[in-house]
Amino acid sequence: MAATQRRGRRIMMTEGELDAYLTERRTCRVATVSPDGRPHAGALWFAWDGTSLWLYSLTRSRRWADLRRDPRIAVVIDDGEEYGELRGVELSGTVEFAGEVPRTGEPCPELELAERLFARKNFGLESMPHDGRHAWLRLTPDAVASWDFRKLGGP
Repeated sequence: MAATQRRGRRIMMTEGELDAYLTERRTCRVATVSPDGRPHAGALWFAWDGTSLWLYSLTRSRRWADLRRDPRIAVVIDDGEEYGELRGVELSGTVEFAGEVPRTGEPCPELELAERLFARKNFGLESMPHDGRHAWLRLTPDAVASWDFRKLGGP
């Protein structure tokens, strides 16, 4: 996948656990860099294809403008309430813009899998509804860090 995690090997997810986790989870938090250098974070739904994280973002958003200027991104997907339940993944790298902007549904082989996965997971549909306000971002991560505190055992 990406760079190997150096610390926390004991709580690191295996490749299979990571793939299953990213496939089942629905919401992520996306961090971008604003023009003044400050971070900006917001929540988005996503789809995972086994290699890349696909984000369907409003094209008239601060996130979109930030990424057009500087495509570096960090994304966190996590859950758990109690310490021993905490688990998650941080993915970082550079996004690529995919397909038409904004997306209106023109045929695009590059987006077929991402749109099918996203539509099933988030809308319970077999095909992607397009509103002409969103477009696709693809993150194929340069670095991945994961944690699953349930592996520590305990109460």
